[in-house]
Amino acid sequence: MSNPDRSILEGTPNEEDLRVIGRQLGRPARGVVSIAHRCPCGCPTVVRTEPRLPDGTPFPTSFYATCPRLTAAISTLESSGLMKEMTQRLGEDEALNWAYSQAHDDYLRRREELAHVPEIAGISAGGMPNRVKCLHVLVAHALAAGPGVNPFGDEAIEALPQWWENGCCGALDSDQDEVSPAADTCPRHHPLEQVGATEGEPRERVDWPVDGPHEADVVLVANRRAREKRAGGAWA
Repeated sequence: MSNPDRSILEGTPNEEDLRVIGRQLGRPARGVVSIAHRCPCGCPTVVRTEPRLPDGTPFPTSFYATCPRLTAAISTLESSGLMKEMTQRLGEDEALNWAYSQAHDDYLRRREELAHVPEIAGISAGGMPNRVKCLHVLVAHALAAGPGVNPFGDEAIEALPQWWENGCCGALDSDQDEVSPAADTCPRHHPLEQVGATEGEPRERVDWPVDGPHEADVVLVANRRAREKRAGGAWA
């Protein structure tokens, strides 16, 4: 059971932070607004990200887990069937359902503080508010926002091992050429889908440059876009 420091941070990333995040992810950091949580080792664990990346891509995942050890531990929880059990409880516990819907609203509110992006308006992340589909998102939100904001994020954090106990994740080691990137963990459970076609029509793969632990959230947006197209509606 983990019990990490849950202090709320809003630290502007410096050059060293961005270098560390780049090594954690295996690619340059994009659209990072602040460091929302740090490991006891000092490395960033969660970053707050602009809702529209520098290349124009809408990005729903405001709070993004970067530490490879943390994301790997979360993936182990996901593979245990915990998300299915959590989703089932949403239909059985009114108080929990309400608290989870409040977490959804909190996520949207915090993202709107940064910018309004019409393509993802009303869409949070991680399955909120109706189901649980990505614990990486919920844990990152809970670590960034503090205890009592995201009930399933809090539960998942308590269920995690102390991912930092073996020391620094390695992102600061100058003699280490490679760190297992966070991008290798979550997509194996939430593979990028093809969207945009009805049966018998060619399927269009979304051409957004998505990668990292939370690409499934951008797929959700793409699915919505495809439905709007088929219905003849406008995608603002």
